[in-house]
Amino acid sequence: MAARQRTGFVVYGLLLAVGIASIFPLYWSFVVSSKDNSALGETTPPLLPGGNLVENVGRVFDTVDFWLAMQNSLIVAGTVTVSNVLLSSMAGFAFARLRFPGRDSLFLVVIGTAMVPAQLGVIPLYLVVGELGWYGRLEAVIVPGLVGAFSVFWMRQACEEVIPGELLDAGRVDGCSPARLFWNVALPAIRPQAAVLAMLTFMTAWNDFFWPLIVLDPNAHPTVQVALSRLASGYFTDYSLMLTAASIGVLPVIVLFILLARKVVDGVMRGAPRA
Repeated sequence: MAARQRTGFVVYGLLLAVGIASIFPLYWSFVVSSKDNSALGETTPPLLPGGNLVENVGRVFDTVDFWLAMQNSLIVAGTVTVSNVLLSSMAGFAFARLRFPGRDSLFLVVIGTAMVPAQLGVIPLYLVVGELGWYGRLEAVIVPGLVGAFSVFWMRQACEEVIPGELLDAGRVDGCSPARLFWNVALPAIRPQAAVLAMLTFMTAWNDFFWPLIVLDPNAHPTVQVALSRLASGYFTDYSLMLTAASIGVLPVIVLFILLARKVVDGVMRGAPRA
C-alpha cells in the first residue's frame, strides 16, 4: 500500500509539473503583454502582471487591423473545421462500413497523399489559385483545406471501432438508406472523435502561416498569424506589443477547447488502450 501511494504521489507530481510547464508560456505571455518593454530588461524577470494591458491592447489594434485579421482567421478556421469534420466523417463511414469496388485501393491513395510533403505542392497550388483568380482572396486558403487525408483516416478508424456492424444491419433491415444510416446511426456515435478532429483541425487552420502569407494580401486580407508577423518585423521588436497580440490571438482556441473539453477527453479516452 505504501509503495502504491508513493507511486501515485510521483505520478501526480509529474502531471502537475507537466501542467505547469504547459501553462507557463501562456501566463508569461500575459505578464509581458501587461507591461512595457523596459520591464523585460530588468535583472529579475517579472512574474506578476502589470498595469499596461489595456494600453497595449489599444496599441495592437492601432498598429494593425487586428479585428479584420481575427475575422478572417475565424472564417477560414471555422469553414475548414466544419468541412473537414463533415466530409471526413462521410468518407470515413464509407471506407469503414460500406462495400464498393476499389474501396481499399482508393483508401490507400487517400493515405498516400498524406506522405507527400506540403511544400512540394506549393507551386502547383499557387498556379491553380492564380488561374482561378483567387489570389488575395480567402478562397485560396479555405478550399485547399476543406478535407485532408489525416481527417479521413481518423474518422475511418472511429467508425470501425465505435459503430457495430450489427447495428447497421438492423438499420438496413428497417429500410434505412446509407445516408440515413450515416446521419442517424453513425454520426451520433462518433461525436467524441469528431470533437477531437474539430479541435485539431481548428488549431491547425488557425495557426497556419506559410500558405496565407503567400496567397493573401497582408493589408487587405490578413490572418492572425500574418498580422503577428507584421508586428514582429522591423528593426525593433516590441515584445510587449507582439505578445499582447499573441495573447489575443490564442483566445478563440482556448474558448473552443473549453467548449469541447468533455467531448475531446471522451474521444481521446476511447482511443486509449484498455488493460
